Amino acid sequence: MKSNVLLVSKFYYRRGGACVYVLNLERLLLDRGHEVAVFAMDYGLNEPSRWSGFFAPEVKFFGRDAHLLPAARRVLGFGDVRDRFSAIIDRVRPDVVHLNNIHSYLSPVVATMAHERGIKVVWTLHDYKLVCPAYSCRRNGVDCTDCFGNRQHNVLLHRCMKHSIKASALAFAEAWRWRRTVLERCVDTFICPSRFMADVMIRAGYDARKIHVVCNFVDESPEGRDDAAPRRGDYCCYVGRLSEEKGVDRLMKAATMSSLPLKVAGDGPLSDELKSRYGDCRNVEFLGKLDREGVMELIRGARFSVVPSECWENNPLSAIESLSCGTPVVGAATGGIPELIDCSNGRLFMSGDVDDLARAMKEEWRSLRDNEAIARDARARFSASRHYDSLMRIYSGS
Repeated sequence: MKSNVLLVSKFYYRRGGACVYVLNLERLLLDRGHEVAVFAMDYGLNEPSRWSGFFAPEVKFFGRDAHLLPAARRVLGFGDVRDRFSAIIDRVRPDVVHLNNIHSYLSPVVATMAHERGIKVVWTLHDYKLVCPAYSCRRNGVDCTDCFGNRQHNVLLHRCMKHSIKASALAFAEAWRWRRTVLERCVDTFICPSRFMADVMIRAGYDARKIHVVCNFVDESPEGRDDAAPRRGDYCCYVGRLSEEKGVDRLMKAATMSSLPLKVAGDGPLSDELKSRYGDCRNVEFLGKLDREGVMELIRGARFSVVPSECWENNPLSAIESLSCGTPVVGAATGGIPELIDCSNGRLFMSGDVDDLARAMKEEWRSLRDNEAIARDARARFSASRHYDSLMRIYSGS
């Protein structure tokens, strides 16, 4: 009998890689005959869902209409989120509660509630929130592990959250409330999409026996599948958030140094600054945020894509989708990126090194690749069937 699954994610729309994963996983499980329900925060951009009546009310942390007291209560797992989650559990009676990004807007109270009812709890980790109260294991532009080993107070000392004492104090309270010993008691399995993330979790003190590595997968649904033949384009591309930790500023510098045509898709906090500085460069084109069809068309037509991150990327979907289109990837040698790229499908460069990035881009531009072989190998490695089989072993405890 197929397991009855409750997926939990703080957002339910294509906000980023974690949310895309949840939407794809819901469709995959439904296609394989499972009963699937969703629990998220009620939000104006959410996809339609038959379960939206159970969603937790929206809370706002920032801006003039911020809900400071309700937000603080939500972070610590008090208030209406408990009532809503209890209601959907009573209705669905899941065999498995599969958590994704839940901190702050929902909180790990959902894990404790499911565990108390004897439900199996599985948690796919898309960021480093469980070991870093500020999510990124990064401070002032460099890697940081100061909070590892129950030293969460460092987020307060360093004011890591938005350089704000108030935001950092709330992050510390959240980290202490949902510390490792609490979470390990109520979560059966932590799924890490990369070996790198798994190693980080173990270094931070998590029980290696509870950690499984299952990489992300390619959407094989009729809407998500890309059957077009790969082609060798006359530009390279970047798809993602325009922010400091993604390394896009250094990518712009490398593009101007190499004179290679670069198309940039996405938005973020550095959007205006980057357009101001590089908007007049003849070889750089800003496309803004594209829909999925536009993104896939851009990637498929590129000579190669670039993942220039300076943070510890986990298992970036942008790289997986690029390879699955047959488009090679020039990636930063940091986090889980080196697990995806070898000499057959792209090349690596030293993260944060503009000269090395420019070198890698020029070398890749001149390379002759078997794009169809890249696509074939990636679609096999990151297939939905392979991902599903791994999940079923975890769901069943085998």
